[in-house]
Amino acid sequence: MSATPTMQALAQLVPQGARVLDLGCGDGSFLDYLQRARGCTGYGVEIDDANVLACIKRGINVLQLNLDEGLSIFDDNSFDMVLQINTLQHLRNTETMLRETARVGRMSVVSFPNFAHWPNRFSVLRGRMPVTRHLPYQWYDTPNIRVGTFKDFEVLANKNRLNVVDAFGLKEGQVIRSLPNLRASTAVFCLERG
Repeated sequence: MSATPTMQALAQLVPQGARVLDLGCGDGSFLDYLQRARGCTGYGVEIDDANVLACIKRGINVLQLNLDEGLSIFDDNSFDMVLQINTLQHLRNTETMLRETARVGRMSVVSFPNFAHWPNRFSVLRGRMPVTRHLPYQWYDTPNIRVGTFKDFEVLANKNRLNVVDAFGLKEGQVIRSLPNLRASTAVFCLERG
């Protein structure tokens, strides 16, 4: 498996050799990449049976857990880095999970579809909810419980006393640092406890 440009951009935020917890790890492909390319160790957390099986087949340590129930099985500072890559928008307990992420990890990376990306804004101006590659569902069948913007997350991080170490947008694997709230389809934040 070759790494996508998005994987490569996100992996740069993860320290070499870090102990990683990947929340909502999907089929384990990103954690597998981190293990091979960055010498990382750790666990994935996933709820979907097929994805858990895919992780096992890849040799990824995976725990089948519902993230809405929290991270109480992990001690404080258990990990160097906690990842929430396109997970946050699916959770009911967003703030609780952010605090839990900060509790169990020294740092974290959070990414999510940026609802303020200009094509999404244009769709709303036309009176329709956006359907894009990063938001591929109709409004009535989306697994996303919530939508957010780059600017919204900055406010949420500040409210929860999380320091933003780095923040940028991604569009088709390209890092967007200039006007990311408008120009990026994905928002990316690297955080540490305040």
